[in-house]
Amino acid sequence: MPLLEVEGLRTYYFTRAGPVRAVDGVSFFVEKGEVFGLAGESGCGKTTAGLSILRLLPPYGRIVGGRIVFDGVDLLSIREPEFRRKYRWKRISMIFQGAMNALNPVFRVGDQIAEAIMLHEKVSKEEAMDKVRELFKKVGIEPSRVDNYPHEFSGGMRQRAMIAMALACNPELVIADEPTTALDVVIQGQILDLLRKLKDEYDLSVILITHDMSVIAELCNRVGIMYAGKLVECADVRTIFKEPSHPYTQGLISAIPSLTGPKVRLKSIPGAPPDLLNPPRGCRFHPRCPYAVDKCRREEPEYVRVGKLHWVACHLVA
Repeated sequence: MPLLEVEGLRTYYFTRAGPVRAVDGVSFFVEKGEVFGLAGESGCGKTTAGLSILRLLPPYGRIVGGRIVFDGVDLLSIREPEFRRKYRWKRISMIFQGAMNALNPVFRVGDQIAEAIMLHEKVSKEEAMDKVRELFKKVGIEPSRVDNYPHEFSGGMRQRAMIAMALACNPELVIADEPTTALDVVIQGQILDLLRKLKDEYDLSVILITHDMSVIAELCNRVGIMYAGKLVECADVRTIFKEPSHPYTQGLISAIPSLTGPKVRLKSIPGAPPDLLNPPRGCRFHPRCPYAVDKCRREEPEYVRVGKLHWVACHLVA
């Protein structure tokens, strides 16, 4: 049985103008010990899917349908106090997008990580701080820096501190939301190497949320491609890059620059993602798809299996 199964997840943001269908019927699973990627353009619902798993949605966001099953338990059926005590950060944690915003600027970094440890484990403040120093060593930060404030850390160090915080309670699943955002190429490579090393050392399962397909290629085992709140394709990484089936996936792959191939003008996907207050009828990608036919404009495609561990939602493929 997979460690995590998401079935038909629907998460909406309720606004004065109406519900924004940020995640609208998404299904995927994560095996124990694998890195599963969620990729797509900004605003396609990747982060909302991750926040839904941890039930960390803002007040105007609500899960309106579907199931989230972790280790055989439906997380949506658990009361909030029990979920906070037994699952959130204890068994499932998150590396939030934008480390500077995720860390409280008025508290020392070490104290913020120690707080999570003391909340879930019966240890003293001194024992928690000892563990924080060990975690700092693991992620490549000098242990004496536990008393520093976030503004005294560089961007890369803040990201490493967020990784340390995510590992504080020895979780089984870590959701990494754009862990290399706003970092230069060298630091990005260091963070990815660190994630790979810690994943093996702690035997973690990871959901990697990113719009950077090169990061997906480097770190993930399987990947789900999201567009306009829908999962349009899911397969192992090799299949996605060698034999992309959905036109949107093909567009994403075509937009990746090559360091070794001939110098050619990169292809772009025309247009922009739809307004999820009023998404288009039929396939949500059809206004931007060069292969769209009348059926694409009338009927929503089913999410069907086309190969071993390969699913696609496209009338032209199914």
